[in-house]
Amino acid sequence: MAKQKTLSIETLWQIERAGTPSLAPDGAQAVCALSRYSMQENSAASSLWLLSTRGVAPRALTQCGDKDAQPLWSPKGDLIAFVASREQQGAKDDTPQLYVIASDGGEARRVGNVATGVDAFAWFADGRRIAFVSWVWPELRGQKAQEKAYKAFKARKESGYATSQAQYRHWDSHLPLGRVPHLLVMDVASGRVRDLFEGTPYELVRADPDRNAFDIAPDGKRIAFAFDGAGEKRAGNCFALAEIEVGSRRVQTLAHDAAWNMGAPRYSPDGDRLAFLANHQGLKHSMPAQLCVWDRETGGWTVESAEWDHEVHAPLHWEDDGQALLFTAEQHGRQHLWRFDLPDRRAEVVVPGGTVSGFDKRAGTLLTVAHAANHPARLHVHLPGAAARRIEYFNDRLLADVQASRCEQRWFEGAQGDQVQMWLHFPPGFDARKTYPLLQIIHGGPHAASGDAWHYRWNTALFAAMGYVVCSVNYHGSSGFGYAFLDSITHRYGQLEMQDLDAATDMLLQEPWADAKRVFAAGGSYGGYLVAWMNGHAAAGRYQAYVCHAGCFDWTAMFADDSYTWHAREFGAWYWDSPRQVNEQSAMASAANMVTPTLVVHGALDYRVPDQQGLAFYNTLKARQVDARLLWFPDENHWVLKPRNSRLWYSEFFAWLKAHDPGMKPAARPRRKSQT
Repeated sequence: MAKQKTLSIETLWQIERAGTPSLAPDGAQAVCALSRYSMQENSAASSLWLLSTRGVAPRALTQCGDKDAQPLWSPKGDLIAFVASREQQGAKDDTPQLYVIASDGGEARRVGNVATGVDAFAWFADGRRIAFVSWVWPELRGQKAQEKAYKAFKARKESGYATSQAQYRHWDSHLPLGRVPHLLVMDVASGRVRDLFEGTPYELVRADPDRNAFDIAPDGKRIAFAFDGAGEKRAGNCFALAEIEVGSRRVQTLAHDAAWNMGAPRYSPDGDRLAFLANHQGLKHSMPAQLCVWDRETGGWTVESAEWDHEVHAPLHWEDDGQALLFTAEQHGRQHLWRFDLPDRRAEVVVPGGTVSGFDKRAGTLLTVAHAANHPARLHVHLPGAAARRIEYFNDRLLADVQASRCEQRWFEGAQGDQVQMWLHFPPGFDARKTYPLLQIIHGGPHAASGDAWHYRWNTALFAAMGYVVCSVNYHGSSGFGYAFLDSITHRYGQLEMQDLDAATDMLLQEPWADAKRVFAAGGSYGGYLVAWMNGHAAAGRYQAYVCHAGCFDWTAMFADDSYTWHAREFGAWYWDSPRQVNEQSAMASAANMVTPTLVVHGALDYRVPDQQGLAFYNTLKARQVDARLLWFPDENHWVLKPRNSRLWYSEFFAWLKAHDPGMKPAARPRRKSQT
């Protein structure tokens, strides 16, 4: 038997990543995008793969492109459409375009040429048309005018971004200047395009308008979509649902309530009902998305999951009989695939997590893609009366000789006497007779969760492989534990969360294998905020060192972020109305108490937590003469996505912990080229 090795950053980036699959109409085959990364080239590529649900080996469908994505099988099963930027017949795509390829292989064909690009799309049931999203200049008429405007914009020499919009950037990019997301229809045979929203005030959501922003009726005559009816678009506005007739382009509002935010519409198989998600913003901004159904006969809508204390995730998928829907939802650190029966409003787990990240169902065949703490994404087919069966083995050979780490969940008493969950990840070959350093990994959100999941940017298996017992606490505010638990931190950030994190540390330090002199904590985004908060509130010496990635430091200065319209709801006041209320929840307020060495990481393209937050934290530590180190990326956003930057991130992370670990020899710093 070959000697096993521990997981490394090099191996992590060799893993091939399977995307959400699309099933053929007969359920016999599926297609998915498979992404590969090159550490040498510092790049990513994706191609489409055909997968059999009946035991035939997978095979590559596309090979000529390098960013083939979003594959969808046509309703007739003869074509697979996808989005890509390619070079074909001497013409190179400036923007992503729609391509189709025969389902049995061959050459892919570009369909039309949309100057403003093709984003998310869906097939009409006739298989002759698609509806898609594109960012267009709303005042212009016709595709020739759009093409002319795009060429002029591309050729401009000015770099300034001038706007009067309240919502102008999102995550890591500015919204296309002067453009809005419209819904268009393309004829697949001819490539002719028609803008359904042209000349109307309608547009789709500006924050990542994806496939969940609209749905096509089974008869192809109407398309449902979510829209913001406010005069000024801003994050946090409530959306309504409308329906547009494809022929006449007449729009009818289906569901609207100023207190409810609606989205992710899906038609029932007969087209007479529309399932969608809605959350009651009139009660509180943190209310969960619930399953709702609009009825064409009555014109009314009902909240079907009102008594089910879970947040429903898109996409929604109707069962063929129209009596139930499939969707994913979190529960206690896992994400399952659920079936919700409408007649008795009962939810049951269909496929348990780990983390079910995608699924599709056709002709009675269910296909899921799921990952867990001990393995990356895998695809399984689920047939009636049969056990789940894997249909690919993309990474098995790569990981065959990698020694796995053990993961287990524990519960403990946290803040307010509540039961709090945490995940423990043990180093490979863990021996309870030995002692180990303890590493708290603190999730962001705050309304997210540490789960039974495979994470590439914060991989707990890799942390454990470096010799740490890794603890991930689902502190108060985390999702998947009921609404009261999630909302408990509102208007008092930092308090209950730290009590939970401290209680977890206290409990683990009772273990004979835990070394009290080798305790560390690291977190990203809101988890980075909690690290900064802990630095000013935890007893000196309790933690030997911290890592703060993209962390919030000063909630007033955070007004530079892309979600500033939420601040008063989160903190209980605008900073100009109650500076004290906001400041008391800022980590900055306890700067005088900060003494623990901290590695601060931030990206310049981070608009969710602007990099001045990390720089201000780092500068504060340096001004106070606290041991600190800065890792700043000019070309990364809220996440570190490039392979080489990720390798640098991990090497700096581990070197920092080792440099402050009395039980380990400091790791060598990554070499840097000399500056001239």
